[in-house]
Amino acid sequence: MKVLVATDKPFAKVAVDGIRKEIEAAGYELVMLEKYGEKARLLDAVKDVDAIIIRSDIIDAEVLDAAKELKIVVRAGAGYDNVDLEAATAHNVCVMNTPGQNSNAVAELAFGMMVMAVRNMYNGTSGTELKGKKLGIHAYGNVGRNVARIAKGVGMEIYAFDAFCPKEVIEKDGVKAVASAEELYSTCDVVSLHIPATAETKNSINYALVNKMPKGGVLINTARKEV
Repeated sequence: MKVLVATDKPFAKVAVDGIRKEIEAAGYELVMLEKYGEKARLLDAVKDVDAIIIRSDIIDAEVLDAAKELKIVVRAGAGYDNVDLEAATAHNVCVMNTPGQNSNAVAELAFGMMVMAVRNMYNGTSGTELKGKKLGIHAYGNVGRNVARIAKGVGMEIYAFDAFCPKEVIEKDGVKAVASAEELYSTCDVVSLHIPATAETKNSINYALVNKMPKGGVLINTARKEV
């Protein structure tokens, strides 16, 4: 079996080394395509591979047409909107993701952005602290729970809204569950956004919703830009 790692934005070396170790230990061949830039290079690389590992790289019908031997695409991350699922199904290609694999990294990124925002982007002027501020977590999944964990150590007052997560699951973590996105945004000084990009969520974080936030409020989006 031939496995292609196709990453226009490459993995860290430690990740590549780990992938190589697992693939080669299983007796498979590993092929690397990093910083490929032009789609033509990807189309050429997929011609004889059985599996592809990607990050945010686009796997569309054209790529799937070119990959005659392809059986599986694995996206390193939770979202998989960069893979054409309908085309994959038509080509009998399995698509998988890795939810939770990078959730702590995303949560730490969100907090780095929060600190930067309340310190006025480090422009030399007086800022404020996160301690004591009300933090709203929009979607209480793997990333949202890591954000809550970090926020407890910072001393923030934590709220969350998730249409699919039961209130008791949220509140057992010491987080206050609210009934709607509108309530979350009108209550919190900082909102950390973690919803997936779906037909229902795209463009849902709009002018009306954001303007419910208190004056000087901060919205951190480490989810998809489409939302």
